Amino acid sequence: MFQDKEIIRLVTDNHLQLVEKLLKAGTDVNTRDGEGRSLLLIATRNGGVAMAKLLVSSGADVNLQDDIKDSPFLYAGASGQTELVQLFLKNGARFDVFNRYNGTALIPACERGHVETVRLLSNTNKFPINHVNRLGWTALMEAVVLGNGSKKYQEIIAILKAAGADLTIPDKDGKTALQHARASGYTEIVRILEGR
Repeated sequence: MFQDKEIIRLVTDNHLQLVEKLLKAGTDVNTRDGEGRSLLLIATRNGGVAMAKLLVSSGADVNLQDDIKDSPFLYAGASGQTELVQLFLKNGARFDVFNRYNGTALIPACERGHVETVRLLSNTNKFPINHVNRLGWTALMEAVVLGNGSKKYQEIIAILKAAGADLTIPDKDGKTALQHARASGYTEIVRILEGR
C-alpha cells in the first residue's frame, strides 16, 4: 500500500527515474489512486509525455477508466495531446471505450478545436467518426454546435468531411449540422458542408 501511494505521488510530481525504479522493483504499473485514476491517466492529465512513454513501455493499459469514465486515451483526445493520442493508438487504444457522455476521443477534440488531434483520429483506420454520443451528437455536430465558426472549426469541419463524416446525421431534434451552421450564421462552414 505504501508503494502504491508513493508511486502515485512520484508520477504526479513527474519523477521519472524514481518511478522507473519502483516499476522495476515490481510495483503494479496499473496502480490507481482514490478516484480510480491509473498512473497513466495521472501522467496524461499532467501532460507528462516522457512519463506516459515510460508507463506504456512498462505495460500500462491505455484504456483503464477512472470513476468518471476518463481513460488515458479519451483524456488525451479531449485535451488535444496529439503525441499521446498517437502513442496510445499504437499501444492498444480501443474505440469502444466511451467517456461519461458516451463519446469517443474525437468528439471533445472537435468541440475544443484541437485540429491536429481531429486530423489524426479522423484518419485512423476504423475509428468511429460517426459515433453518436448521449446528447445525440456526432463529432461533426459537436464542432458546429459548440464551436464558434472560426478558422480552426472550419478546418475541423473540412477534415471530418474529407474523412467521410456523414453530414446527414441529425441531432435529437432532427436538425443536421448544416441547419445548425446556417442558424448560427457560420457562412464559411455552410459553404464547406454544401461543397461549394
